[in-house]
Amino acid sequence: MSGTSENTTLEYDTDYDNDYNTIPTTKTPNEFQNEDATRILTVVVYSFTFVLGTFGNGLVIWVAGFKMKRSVNTVWFLSLAITDFFFSLFLFFNIVYAANDYNWIFGKSMCKINSSFYILNMLSSVFILTIISIDRCISVMFPVWSQNHRKPKTAYFACAGAVMLAFLLSLPSAIFRDTLTYNEKTMCYTNYLLLSKTKLNHTEAKQIRSTRQQAVTFIIFLLGFLIPLMIMMICYTIIAFKISKNRLSQSKKPFIVIIAIVLTFFLCWVPYHCVSILEVWYYHFSVRDLKMGVPISKAIATANSFMNPILYVFMGQNVKKTLLSRFENVFSEDTAQSRTSSQRVSKFSSNTYRETIKL
Repeated sequence: MSGTSENTTLEYDTDYDNDYNTIPTTKTPNEFQNEDATRILTVVVYSFTFVLGTFGNGLVIWVAGFKMKRSVNTVWFLSLAITDFFFSLFLFFNIVYAANDYNWIFGKSMCKINSSFYILNMLSSVFILTIISIDRCISVMFPVWSQNHRKPKTAYFACAGAVMLAFLLSLPSAIFRDTLTYNEKTMCYTNYLLLSKTKLNHTEAKQIRSTRQQAVTFIIFLLGFLIPLMIMMICYTIIAFKISKNRLSQSKKPFIVIIAIVLTFFLCWVPYHCVSILEVWYYHFSVRDLKMGVPISKAIATANSFMNPILYVFMGQNVKKTLLSRFENVFSEDTAQSRTSSQRVSKFSSNTYRETIKL
C-alpha cells in the first residue's frame, strides 16, 4: 500500500468519510451490481447537469453580461449564473472520477481545488438565491424605498459578501482533502486527521475525526441550507400574501413560480444534507448503503445549478418569441424605475411586484 500515513486506517469503524475511504474486504455479486448501477447513474446525472448547466448558465452570462444594461436584476442573475456555471464546469472532474471507478488521476492539489471549488460554488449559489428572495420581498413590501435604494453597486457588494462567506466555508475542503492509493487505485477523500499529530491512538483519532466532521457538517447544513431555506420561505410567503391581499396579479402563475422555486431548492438539497448528517453517525448505519447514498444525493444536489436559470429566467412572465427578448423582458427594470414615487404608489407597487416576480 502507498500513499497512507500513520494516522490513516482503512477500517469501517475508524475511518469512514464521505467519499469512499472505505475498502471492503469482500463483496457479493449483488453488491458489485448495485455499486456499478449507482456509479453509472451518478455519471449520467453529472453529465446531464454538466451539459445543461454550462450551456444554460453560459447563455445567461452572455446575455446578462454583454447584451443587457447593468441593473440590480442583471447583477443578481449574472452572479448566480457565474457561480452555477463554474459549479457545473467543475463537474467534469467528478464525471471522470466516477466513470473511472472512483480512481482519481488528477493529483492531490487538484483534489483539494476541485472539492473546495465544489463547496464554494455550491454555497455561493445558495447565498445568492437567498439574497434574490430578500430583494424581491423588499421590493414588494417597500416599493418606494426600494426604488430609491436598489442600486447595482449595492448588489455587487451583496454578491461579493456571499462569495466571501462561501469561500470561508469551503476552506475545510481545501484543508482536509487528501488522496490515498490502495491496490493501484487513488481516492480523493476527506481526511479529518490531517494537521493532527503524527501518532494517535485509536480513541484519539476517532475523537478528533468525529469532532471535526460534526463541526464542518453542521455548520454547512445550518448556514448553507437551513437558514437560507427559512429565509426563502418567509420571503416568498410574504410575497404570496401581498399578491393575494392587494390582488397584484390575476394569474396563478406567480404562485406556481414561487412554489417551484422553494420546492426545487428543497428537493435538490435535502437528500445531500440528510446523507451528510447521517455520515456523522455512520457507525449506526450500513456503510454500503451510505456509499450508495452519498453519490446519488450529491448528484441530485447538482441539478439545482441547471434548474436555476429555468426557474428564474425562462419562467418569466410575458415572454416574447426570441431568446434575447425573453431575457430583456426578465431582466429589465425600466418599467418600474421610470415611474416616480409621487405617481400613484399603489400602482407602482403593483409594477414593482410584477418586475420582481419575473426573475
